[in-house]
Amino acid sequence: MRVESLEQPLELPRQRGDYPEPGVPETRPWVRNASLFWEYRRLFVRVAAVVFLLSIVVALLLPDEYVSAARIMPPEQAGNGAALLAALVGKSAGGGGLASLAGSLVGSKNNGALFVALLHSGTISGRLIERFDLQRVYRKRYRMDTAKKLANLTKISEDTKSGVITIAVTDRTRERARDLAQAYLDELNNLVARVNTSSAHREREFIEHRLASVQTELQNAQLELSEFSSKNTAIDIKEQTKATVEAGAKLEGELIAGETELDSLRQIYGNENVRVRAAEARNATLRRELQRANGQSSMDTFESAVDSTHPYPALRQLPQLGTQWANLYRNVRIHETVFDLLSEEYEMARIEEAKSIPTIGVIDTPGLPERRTGPHRTLTVLISTSLSLVMTAVFLLVRRWWLAMDELDARRLLAAGIGATLRKRRSSGSA
Repeated sequence: MRVESLEQPLELPRQRGDYPEPGVPETRPWVRNASLFWEYRRLFVRVAAVVFLLSIVVALLLPDEYVSAARIMPPEQAGNGAALLAALVGKSAGGGGLASLAGSLVGSKNNGALFVALLHSGTISGRLIERFDLQRVYRKRYRMDTAKKLANLTKISEDTKSGVITIAVTDRTRERARDLAQAYLDELNNLVARVNTSSAHREREFIEHRLASVQTELQNAQLELSEFSSKNTAIDIKEQTKATVEAGAKLEGELIAGETELDSLRQIYGNENVRVRAAEARNATLRRELQRANGQSSMDTFESAVDSTHPYPALRQLPQLGTQWANLYRNVRIHETVFDLLSEEYEMARIEEAKSIPTIGVIDTPGLPERRTGPHRTLTVLISTSLSLVMTAVFLLVRRWWLAMDELDARRLLAAGIGATLRKRRSSGSA
């Protein structure tokens, strides 16, 4: 069966009912159109058959499509971090209505629209393009076109009643459709965790820096106290003072007893007796020890107050040593107290920071599609064939209207002039 070309005007005979004749009552429009379509019924059949075959070939050549979907539940409270999330959405989307939408959701209980906007953001789409090399997969030269293609193949919707967000990704392969849907979830979690700058996060950073500086100051204070104590043998001034006073009192008591014994020995044996000389030597030793304990020796400076024979400081030096030792010890205790308090606050801040990070609850993880979802080949063939019949009918109606127009009509003359000009340019170009 030979199909007539539609480019050349069909030489159709003038049929009755095409144009009203003088003295003949005009036929109704639908009757005239029906008569015209019936007259050219073979043309309808031929066009429909050709388009039907071509649409079958095209439908068979179309690649299969698979859809993998995931359902998530956004957190009820996004915390203070929602403010920066809103700013990020505004920045990635170029500001405007999306940024105002995100800003209006800060502090609200349902942040589903904000997370839908995050899923549509350029940050997540850019990560997916790099991760799956979508420019090569979609055969796009520019990254912008690739992002548009990905957006067209991704459907993100939110249920206004339950707040559940559905992510459905369409792709030519089952595995990539599932991986893309899972990648949306992963990148959303990473994005939310990365841009979280809640008050707990800022507090944790401040305490962390302060804790490091206090730890350094505590180490320096402990080192100064250790060096001072080692140099002056000042271990515990309070206990050392008590021990020194007790030792001095004991020495003084022994010296008084020794002097009494010496006087009695002198009266009995005289000054040249051996027992008298031994008592004098013992009393001299006790006197020197008492002078040293009281700081009355010739060594009055801090450097000479402690020697190798007597490793403990004298009683005269204890008030001065005690003041310096107390200042150093107090400085150490202050830094220890601050360090302990900051350590507790640091742990609490870390817990609060972990609580303030929005957690995306996954209801349904993306699975491997079992059957294809497109293309709808039967529907494609039926629509193509129906459109061909409609276009054929339109062509016949326009052609009848054109032929019914007077040859001197301005519209027909204009069309004839345009056609002549186009043919002239075509002939000159081919020459």
